[in-house]
Amino acid sequence: MKRVVVLVISLWSLLALGQVAWGGEELVISTTTSVYDTGLLDRLNAAFGERFGVMVKVIAVGTGAALRLAREGNVDLVLVHARAAEDEFLRGGWGINRRDVMYNDFVLVGPPDDPAGVGGLKSVAEAFRRIAESRARFLSRGDDSGTHKRELSLWEVAGVIPDAPWYMESGKGQGDNLVQASLMGAYTLTDRGTFISLQERLELLMLVEGPLNGGDPLLMNPYGVIAVNPAVYPNRNYIMAMAYIGFLTSPEGQHIIEEFRVNGERLFVPMALSREPRFEQYVPQDWRR
Repeated sequence: MKRVVVLVISLWSLLALGQVAWGGEELVISTTTSVYDTGLLDRLNAAFGERFGVMVKVIAVGTGAALRLAREGNVDLVLVHARAAEDEFLRGGWGINRRDVMYNDFVLVGPPDDPAGVGGLKSVAEAFRRIAESRARFLSRGDDSGTHKRELSLWEVAGVIPDAPWYMESGKGQGDNLVQASLMGAYTLTDRGTFISLQERLELLMLVEGPLNGGDPLLMNPYGVIAVNPAVYPNRNYIMAMAYIGFLTSPEGQHIIEEFRVNGERLFVPMALSREPRFEQYVPQDWRR
């Protein structure tokens, strides 16, 4: 009996060997301001561009806007951090081949005098309740970003409906929102990485932490990458988008994420090759509907 041998070679391997031609010299990514503001994406894109000779164009907006750009066919892939919105994007047929990339965590930051007395609390929901009860200033991004989506979920967990005048919205990205909160002496929710990268410019303290430092698991912040669906957007650069996904989730890409530091501190934890518990094990089921 003849034996049939099937050889499976990944797209990533073929690209690395130069055996596949890609659809253009530019790859367009929509992503969150949190990834862009930390400088990590510059490091990843430089390594990817050097390997493949491709110009990577980044549109840094909130997660909601990043996914809208993809639905409109304006980008090749998205790198975002709001799993429920990502799942909706996939169910709608706009994107395919989602992969876990990395995680960090959200942190609640606020003015040094901490008027709501939330510093050191282990429960972010309790911290939100105290802020509301004391009517201390809270600045929300208010921009449909992943951070904004998580903040709204946390108010719901806390049983609070935030309102003016103590609750305000900036409509800005992560870095700009932090600067404005600092100037106002307001509390705000941010990812750890962006806060650390800007900390020297801010009059804010990290008051309630997430699981990276043994804090509240509700502040877990995973990032996923998704290619736009070539059946819906045939003119987008799908082959190079898949090469980028392969790069981010490869040992090389994961090593860059692992080694990335700002002021000596690690900002993200790679998760594509990890056996650690996934985000779904940390959060209420209804957050993923």
